[in-house]
Amino acid sequence: MNASLPPTILFIYGTLKRNGSNHRHLVGQQFLGEARTSPGYRLYIVADYPGMVSDTADQRGVSGELWAVDSAKLAELDAFEGVPEKLYRRAPISLISPHQDQVAQTYLYLRNTRGRQPIINGHWPVAQTE
Repeated sequence: MNASLPPTILFIYGTLKRNGSNHRHLVGQQFLGEARTSPGYRLYIVADYPGMVSDTADQRGVSGELWAVDSAKLAELDAFEGVPEKLYRRAPISLISPHQDQVAQTYLYLRNTRGRQPIINGHWPVAQTE
């Protein structure tokens, strides 16, 4: 990691997670542990990946992982997540205990979720029974 700038703490919830199909993009970054958002966020199945949106009606939150990411990797992840194309935007996220005081960011899905299946339990990958 680049020692000149402090790392950005990212909350990830989909294919970038450990054992996820795109986890290779986090090689060399520091895993900080598992975490869950506060209520107010919902996952939707977008394709073979999820998208998280703010949803005031949500009472469960979303499960994921916290990673310390250096500035070079953060720029790569922004491009990978489609930030320039406005597919996602990186935004602050609130977490529940024991990470409630952690300053973290995540990628929020920006496209319309109408007609997309919500992931009720807030966990990716989706269980076959859900």
